[in-house]
Order: sequence, then C-alpha cells, then structure tokens
Amino acid sequence: MVRKEVWAHLLVYNLVRTIMAQAAAGAHVRPDEVSFTGALQTINAFLPEMRAVANPADAQGLWEVLLWAVGEHRVGHRPDRYEPRKVKRWPKNYRRLKEPRAAARERLRKGEKRVGKKR
Repeated sequence: MVRKEVWAHLLVYNLVRTIMAQAAAGAHVRPDEVSFTGALQTINAFLPEMRAVANPADAQGLWEVLLWAVGEHRVGHRPDRYEPRKVKRWPKNYRRLKEPRAAARERLRKGEKRVGKKR
C-alpha cells in the first residue's frame, strides 16, 4: 500500500507539472515562473466544476479557464537566492559555517571555492 501511495503522489506531481507547463506556454512565460502551490490550489478549486461538466464543449472551456488561472499564479522575483550549504549546529551533514553568511553567499555567487581546510 505504501508503494501505491508513493506512486500516486508521483503521478499527481507529474500531472500538476504538466498542467503548469501548458499554462506557462499559454501565458508566454517559462514553466519555472509558475507557482506549484498556486497551481495545486487552483486545480483543487476547479475539481467540483470539472466533475459537474455535462458536455465536451463545456469541459474544453473549463480547461482553458483552468490553464489561464494556473498561468496567472507566478513565483515572486527572488534575486540572490544563494545560501551556503553549511549549518551552525551539529549533528548535520554539512560543514560548519565559519564566516559571515553574507560573505559565504557572495563567495557562492562569484563561483569561488570554499574557504578552509578539507576534512
């Protein structure tokens, strides 16, 4: 049963991503600019109407409105989203952060190697 549930989650995830890609193409944006959470909430909001559709013409019209609505949910502009893969507390699988976070973020942005000795 656990395998079935995992496969069901993967199927739904891929279906939502497919809808997002179609909506992004219709909105003339990149697929990574469409919000996954917004798409999932929109699809859930449209489910009762989709179940109540009587004919294929209404279904097609509802599908186009759904794609438009999903395409309207955009991810906000998030510049400089570089975070060093280090933590300040043990036990974690990352090395300790031994420099100011802003300096580590700037170093990652420039593509420089890490500072310090190798473990």
